[in-house]
Amino acid sequence: MITMPTHSNPVSTAVTQRDEALWDAAKKLEATFLAEMLKSSGLGQTPQAFGGGSGEDQFSSFLRQAQADTMVEAGGIGLAQSLFEALKEHADGSV
Repeated sequence: MITMPTHSNPVSTAVTQRDEALWDAAKKLEATFLAEMLKSSGLGQTPQAFGGGSGEDQFSSFLRQAQADTMVEAGGIGLAQSLFEALKEHADGSV
């Protein structure tokens, strides 16, 4: 997990806020990726017998997304860290 530095000057505070926003975006991207991978793996598909019907089909994406969000908060697969570093590099103009 990224630990954001704490500084008192306004420039450092702006950079820290930007980094926090980039970190949040990176975590959301990782969660979206994981949700798609869970979907591809068949998680949340309605069973053939005794399934929940169309209601289950409609709400299974919410379950997958919640599971993906939980996975990211628990440490994820490291994709958020790579995305964060790439986003930060791009924001710093190093690209």
